[in-house]
Amino acid sequence: MRFLVDTQLPKALARRLRESGHEAEHVLELAMGQSPDNDLWQYAAARQEVIVSKDEDFADWVRAGRPGPSVVWLRIGNCTNAELMEWLLPNWPLVVEALKRGERLVEVL
Repeated sequence: MRFLVDTQLPKALARRLRESGHEAEHVLELAMGQSPDNDLWQYAAARQEVIVSKDEDFADWVRAGRPGPSVVWLRIGNCTNAELMEWLLPNWPLVVEALKRGERLVEVL
């Protein structure tokens, strides 16, 4: 599975996803850290990537039925990068299962 990790998330998340066998890019690795959300949406759609973000705009677009990529919306509050990884990575297989079932929006609470 292919993922595009948004700017407010650590680059280490993209690296860990790659280590787990996924294809993953972080927007900062692509020099897209200042790009508008619409540009990231179009980029992910063109490359058939799933956007991983804490940004509710992407979730709103999926809920509105906008054509484009699937979105993993991380709804965890402020935390350290280590806490984020500790919380998210053990649950990642459930995220992947939901995406494989065809869910376009996967909310991770």
